[in-house]
Amino acid sequence: MSEADQKWGARLKQARLNAGLSQKMLGIEAGIDAFVASTRINRYELGIHRPDLLTVRKLAKVLGVPVAFFFADEDDDIAELLFRYSKVDPSVRMAVFKLLAE
Repeated sequence: MSEADQKWGARLKQARLNAGLSQKMLGIEAGIDAFVASTRINRYELGIHRPDLLTVRKLAKVLGVPVAFFFADEDDDIAELLFRYSKVDPSVRMAVFKLLAE
């Protein structure tokens, strides 16, 4: 298991816990069969497996985070910014965007 897989899994877990979802509920809401939902999400979080891009998109939608949050391997700061940015009010997003554009 690579460090990137572990980081990916940790980010999934962070977003899931922030959303207040169990592994099973996240899996079900992302369209994974209820019988295997908990096990699949657990394996993703442990870094044993990574889902395909379509599943990542579904997970991101359920969790309210951008897909890029999961793939910011190189820099944890960027992942954290993506996570926080996705959770704030649109007016705050606009202010951040304007600040960064300067």
